[in-house]
Amino acid sequence: MAPPPSHIAAAPAAQHILQFLSTVLSQRGPSALPYAEETKWLIRQHLLALVDAYPSLRPQASSFTHNDGRTVNLLQADGTIPIVFGNVVYNIPASIWLLERYPLSPPSVFLNPTRDMVIKTNHPHVDRSGFVRVPYLHNWVYPSSNLVDLVRSLSQIFSNDPPLFSRQNPNPSPPQNPVPTPPPNSASSSSSSSSSSSSSRMYSSLSPYTARPPAVRPTDDPAEVYRRNAINKILEAVHADIAALRKSREVEIEGLFATQAELRRREQELTRGVREMLEEKEGLEQQLQLVLMNTDVLEGWLRQNDGKWRREVDVDNVFDPVDVLSRQMLDCTAADLSLEDTIYSLDKAMQEGSIPSEMYLKNVRVLSREQFFQRALATKVRAAQLQVQVASMAARVPHYAS
Repeated sequence: MAPPPSHIAAAPAAQHILQFLSTVLSQRGPSALPYAEETKWLIRQHLLALVDAYPSLRPQASSFTHNDGRTVNLLQADGTIPIVFGNVVYNIPASIWLLERYPLSPPSVFLNPTRDMVIKTNHPHVDRSGFVRVPYLHNWVYPSSNLVDLVRSLSQIFSNDPPLFSRQNPNPSPPQNPVPTPPPNSASSSSSSSSSSSSSRMYSSLSPYTARPPAVRPTDDPAEVYRRNAINKILEAVHADIAALRKSREVEIEGLFATQAELRRREQELTRGVREMLEEKEGLEQQLQLVLMNTDVLEGWLRQNDGKWRREVDVDNVFDPVDVLSRQMLDCTAADLSLEDTIYSLDKAMQEGSIPSEMYLKNVRVLSREQFFQRALATKVRAAQLQVQVASMAARVPHYAS
């Protein structure tokens, strides 16, 4: 009986994965994942596209320990990566960790060999700890790089040079699924290929996440070969269309991100402008309250003193000097200012042609002489006032000393 189609069970699984990613990426507070808010949507899209292209890899959240000892909760795609070796499909157990700066920086890929597996010695892309280094990770470029292309690149590299093999078994039993031996290093090893296949075999096991049936030996039926080649070409065309569509969507997303950044910048400017206007409004309101208070004080004083000054006030006797020197200084200052005003009036009359130049020069000479004497007298009076102040301060010193 033929197995049921995989897409029947794939729909609930895809819905579950979508709900899981939406939940973990929308968390806030201490339990939130350490990804930037503007990249969480892109992370979700990358993982959904990965699950759609490779159902054997399922996203989950787990603790990741950095080389410096820090432990953080990160997203990972855990499962198996399919490869083709010797016309047989095998599955390599691996984990793809999305670090904190993803997708700006590449993820970290680790192989997860079980107790029955061993990592190939001196593999060019996998070290003894299972850490994977491939050109796609080294040349990671945001935003064009993605998880689907990464897994496709890993599948191609590992198909050419498998990184995992089964451990040696002195009494091997016939395997249920054929396992290939590593490629011979020289032509002389072709004669011993049957004996070496029992000592070093690549591990092959289906991931619990995938619905792919167990790998079988390819048939030599020409119709089957033609069908498989046609399917591969269709898949390659679909992958190319998906990659082109993804690139166009990434360019559109980048434009939206740039627009979002510009909108945020303008929002900050508007917020700052509104805050400054509110502060200025508060300052003006305080000044208005002060003016109103002073107005009330002046109006009260006018109401209280209204009618008290019924007789005309002699402006010359409004200020009463305290001593003779102060009165003399007041008279000198008043005479100086009056002479200044008279000279100004003569200048204006001269410019208008109201008086002849001979009269103007004669009067200016007389007034300037009088102004000079008044200013000289004011200087002497000021010096006398300073002497009186100094003498008064000296007379008070014994009083303060006692």
